[in-house]
This record gives sequence, C-alpha cells and structure tokens, in this order.
Amino acid sequence: MQSKVCALGILVKNGKILLGKRAKDRTSYPNVWDIIGGHCENAEIPEQTLIRELQEEIGVTPTQFKQIETLLDPNNGETYHVFVVTDWKGEPNCLQPEEHSRIEWFAIKEALELELALPAAYRELFISLQDN
Repeated sequence: MQSKVCALGILVKNGKILLGKRAKDRTSYPNVWDIIGGHCENAEIPEQTLIRELQEEIGVTPTQFKQIETLLDPNNGETYHVFVVTDWKGEPNCLQPEEHSRIEWFAIKEALELELALPAAYRELFISLQDN
C-alpha cells in the first residue's frame, strides 16, 4: 500500500507563525500543536492540497507560498510537503474544531517550547524560518 501524501502550510506574519492545536480526540497526535494541512485527495498535487486544506480548515486562500521541506513521518510513513505561506486572502479562523481545538500565532522562540506533533523535525523547520 502506498503511504499517504500530505501538504502542510506554515503561515508567517510579522515574525510569527500560525499553528493549530490538534483536537484531543484525534487518532494521531492528539492534543499537540501542529502545522495546518492535510492529505492529498484523488489526483491532487501538494500545492492544490495546500490551498484546499487552508481554505477548509482556517478560511484563507494562500497567494504566495513555497515548499521548504519534505518530511517522512517515522510513526506512520506519511510524506509531508511543508510550505511557507507568506501571503493569503482572508483572516485565519478555526473552522474545523474536530481537526484543531484552536489556532494561535507564536513567535518562533515560543513555538520551539510547545508540545509538537513531530518535535525534532518541526523545531528544525522553525529555526530555519528564524534565520530568513
């Protein structure tokens, strides 16, 4: 069976990043902070998934973004295409509470201290964003 492919988007604004706290009853990574995104559906490419997922989950349409990393989840074998989103239309809101109990902006330094879905990989990503 082929592993699932996901697209994740880190919104960046005024030196802060937007993360979502996964709902406590999620089967994978419950109650930890995560990058917003989800699984590719049908024949979607990651860029299409990124746009759809951000529209569905937080009500924004990314207009400027670039892929910065591809991660392999050691726990489930899923592949995550991680994008930095620097411009978008709409204001982020938590539209799917069954996915994320809340969303919040964090300074990189604050994000490094959070309980994260993929702690080592995410911390590396966040530090690389700090250097830009």
